[in-house]
Amino acid sequence: MALWALGVLTAINLVNYLDRYVVSAIATPLKGAMALTDTQLGWLTPAFMLVYMVTAPLFGAWGDRGSRTRPIALGVFIWSLATLLSGFAHSYGQLLAGRAIVGIGEAAYVAIAPALLADCFDAKGRGRVYAVLNMAIPVGAALGYIVGGQVSTHFGWRAAFFVAGVPGLVLSLAVLRLPDPPRGVQDGVQPPAAARSGTAGSLAIYLDLLRRWPYMIVVLGYAAYTFALGGLAFWMPSFLERVRHVPTAEATTGFGEIVLLTGFLGTFIGGWLGDFFLRRNAQAYLWFSGVVTLLAAPCALLALTAPSAAVYYPATFVAELLLFMSTGPINATIVNVSGPLERASAVALSMFAIHLLGDVPSPLIIGRVSDLSSLGRAVLVVPLAVAVAGLIWLLAARVNARATPPTAA
Repeated sequence: MALWALGVLTAINLVNYLDRYVVSAIATPLKGAMALTDTQLGWLTPAFMLVYMVTAPLFGAWGDRGSRTRPIALGVFIWSLATLLSGFAHSYGQLLAGRAIVGIGEAAYVAIAPALLADCFDAKGRGRVYAVLNMAIPVGAALGYIVGGQVSTHFGWRAAFFVAGVPGLVLSLAVLRLPDPPRGVQDGVQPPAAARSGTAGSLAIYLDLLRRWPYMIVVLGYAAYTFALGGLAFWMPSFLERVRHVPTAEATTGFGEIVLLTGFLGTFIGGWLGDFFLRRNAQAYLWFSGVVTLLAAPCALLALTAPSAAVYYPATFVAELLLFMSTGPINATIVNVSGPLERASAVALSMFAIHLLGDVPSPLIIGRVSDLSSLGRAVLVVPLAVAVAGLIWLLAARVNARATPPTAA
């Protein structure tokens, strides 16, 4: 049943990211059909993310004290329905509202699913578990670019929303049949009969997490990482079209293929290596993530400045490969540094922080700078954010090493 849960939740994560990035694939036809500015396009992701990050703590509290399968199923149904309705939008306001509602549904899944999986698998193998779960991120994002671009080209941008919304409606029913094991069962922890509950208890958990520097510094690094990835994911197809003069279909499909391959390989390799090094060092997840993320920074810079396709395509491939290696280890770190009775809240708070500081502002900032100067200049903030993320995670490894007993796993 544990593998069944991982399979269903991974499939939902794939649809989750297909839904998110289908907007990037159809940005150019949307811009023309609704006469939008780059700033308005840039707001489509923050509108979703703002609602998403505000509701995530509410679902996190629910997931720490009640059923975990029911709120996930409800969330998947809401976002899928909202995606379908986005295809019927006839004004920018309607489209913006549809994307915002999607955030409510996705918040339920993202806040609770990692905590549910933590009670299905042992702590020492969670790097690989979260690598499998998060391999769906690049695959889903790539499908968003590829499917969105191809469907939009042949059937129009509205059809892309329809295709993205239907699978989630089916998966929302499958969630109701997933196991919901006792909290802490994989950590040898017996939940107390009177765990903190209600508004006061949930608030206390969040305040406690905010005071934990070993947890918060990991999250801050994740925010810088998300700023870079969010900005790159949203604007890269447009960058290829407008700055490198790549045809629209080739830009979305080509970048989607790079994300698909590097995401699958990078996430898998990173999860496996993270678990391998964890046998030798308790902070291996953080050391590994910091090093590979720093190595990605110069590759990202080259990808965004080299004028030749023979250079910028390989550089993009290497940068994305290195960036995706951190996905499994960092998510496993956030789960492992929190207790079994607060994991959904810990994931929800990290989601709130990384989106508030990361991919909510980055598409908007890049879009605004692009309107004021050029898109080629605006995207140069991405390599800087990548370097900052790597440095913070190396610092986090040192901080957590001092806070953790040498024998801790």
